[in-house]
Amino acid sequence: MSAVAWIGVALLGGAGAIARFLLDGAVSARTGRDLPLGTLAVNVGGAFLLGLLAGVSLRGNALVLAGGATLGSFTTFSTWMFETQRLSEEGETRGALANAAFSLAVGLGAVALGRLIGDQL
Repeated sequence: MSAVAWIGVALLGGAGAIARFLLDGAVSARTGRDLPLGTLAVNVGGAFLLGLLAGVSLRGNALVLAGGATLGSFTTFSTWMFETQRLSEEGETRGALANAAFSLAVGLGAVALGRLIGDQL
């Protein structure tokens, strides 16, 4: 990868992280923090967009920049797992299980839908 691509990774990675913070905060402000719906919105949106990139067959540096840097820093597996654990620790076992199962199911559906749409473009 070239130096320009590395700079792009740094800049787009930062932009993706900021976008995650803003979207998570906006959703959480409207829905409350009892359930991690902000993280769900971030991860489902990122899954859809990554599926879309796969569908349009993005390759090379463009895929690294858009998929790895931007969407990789936008989505957040660690926060999803932390919030699921937090629910469990607070005695919300059903909420924790629902968060894990629902996030996986909807995320996989979002990737499939994004890929389907991307294949048509």
